[in-house]
Amino acid sequence: MASASYNLARFDLVSIRLAVACAQTGSLTAAARDSHLALAAASRRLRELELALGDPLFERHARGLLPTAAGRVFVKHGLTLLQTMEQLGSELSDLRRGIARHIRLCASSAAISQFLPPLLARYGALHPQVHVDLEEQVSEAVAATLREGRADVAVFVEGPDTAGLETRLFRHDELVLVLPAKHRLAGKTPLAFTDALDEEWISLTAGAAMLQKQQQAALAANRPLKLRMQVRSFDAVCHMVASGLGLAILPKGASLPILKSMKLGWRPLADAWAQRRLLVATVTGQGGGDAGIASLVDFLTEPSQNAKPKRRKQ
Repeated sequence: MASASYNLARFDLVSIRLAVACAQTGSLTAAARDSHLALAAASRRLRELELALGDPLFERHARGLLPTAAGRVFVKHGLTLLQTMEQLGSELSDLRRGIARHIRLCASSAAISQFLPPLLARYGALHPQVHVDLEEQVSEAVAATLREGRADVAVFVEGPDTAGLETRLFRHDELVLVLPAKHRLAGKTPLAFTDALDEEWISLTAGAAMLQKQQQAALAANRPLKLRMQVRSFDAVCHMVASGLGLAILPKGASLPILKSMKLGWRPLADAWAQRRLLVATVTGQGGGDAGIASLVDFLTEPSQNAKPKRRKQ
């Protein structure tokens, strides 16, 4: 075991990057080119890596390389290591430019598309020494990312398990029915979601708070949810609806500009779950003990920030 640990400590980033490139391209020649190595040097490095591990990382075939079970494990952790080293280099570079702190913020699509950009711009102007690194995920994944220590602060739609997390109110938003302008369900009065369950639906990927609410409502009504397609963005959802592939539920604030540009219609929902709360969260005990994290959370949840923006005169 001691010998293996010693050998692992000798792995250099060039060899790790080469192995990752081999897995991604399936070709030693292409991986050597991407790693700026001569083919003979790349072949030698890969053999030395496998000898140090005591396991082959790739199966050699006439048409290229195929990762073994050990290779897949090595590549997974190798990618993480390379990303960590790149982040380290970036943060050290930022220190030379006067940026003293990075805060990792993970947020749901609803929070990013409706609220966060202007807030983060203002926060950055007030705290130029702090750099907020933003990652977008569906709400369920946002909470998991925070709990696993891969984010310092999270913003997500209320619903995921918050055990072990401290939460504060961030914003309210409203879900609306999105449909073609001349659809049979088009109208201006609130519509119960169950009245639209005969339709086919377009939604975001699994873990999205909106999809979970739809599934729960359909289950409560003992009706199937005819989920036809799942995509990754509000814009993609609207494109599918505009093509006549189904209806959708989206946050009103985020979708109105897209709906207008695509000439789509929207209708309020009568269901209580259409009125949502977005939360800011930190791991219990972490936010208060870290001045940088506490500063960002306080800024995002400041009462004056929660005032609804005034409508522009048309």
